Amino acid sequence: MAEKPSGTENKRPRRARAPLQSAQERNGEPPLSLPRIVATAVDLLDAEGVDGLTMRRLADRLGAGAMSLYWHVENKEKVFDLALDSALQYPASPQVADTLDWREDVVRLLEDWRVCMLRHPWSASLLPRRALGPNILGRLELLSSTLSRAGVADADLNAAIWSLWNYVIGATITRANFDRTDDDRTAAQQRVTGLSERYPTIERSRLLLDSDWDGTFRKGLDFLIDGIATKKE
Repeated sequence: MAEKPSGTENKRPRRARAPLQSAQERNGEPPLSLPRIVATAVDLLDAEGVDGLTMRRLADRLGAGAMSLYWHVENKEKVFDLALDSALQYPASPQVADTLDWREDVVRLLEDWRVCMLRHPWSASLLPRRALGPNILGRLELLSSTLSRAGVADADLNAAIWSLWNYVIGATITRANFDRTDDDRTAAQQRVTGLSERYPTIERSRLLLDSDWDGTFRKGLDFLIDGIATKKE
């Protein structure tokens, strides 16, 4: 009697199941990922500010369900942390200074820092209270190592770093929130001129007409760096 084929031999190979498509892929959008979430969060913050970012609004922009975001980020606070660090990415390596001129390196780093925060005005309000990510820590390491190599004593290093940090944040917040038209500035200065006996120095310096934000930032930075230079070993 002929042997019956075994059960294994009689089975046909099963066709592999195609992976289920996400809603994003079905709509022709890229799949949900952490980099995409962060990039979209930065765009939403640029458009709506800190108060405008909610997990629901972020999910709507991504074309996803709000709950699906939690597979990638723990909560909204984590989104803030990641968006802030992404916005403040610095193109230079945090380990190597680009030139032999420490002042030039410090100025370039801090001017780029200011430009990034002005491009993303919400970043200044988040920076003092968020966990520091690798990009921000990289900036601080580059600033610290540059000052240290320039001869700033360890006893003065932290004060120098925080002074520069505070200056950049303060200058950025002022610039972002004190944006007046030429007519506004002229009217303000005219009021001071009418009270010149009370405010003679402000009137003489034409303070309220000054709109050279970039030049003022650089000159103030030079003042700070000059002071740091006198404390070098």
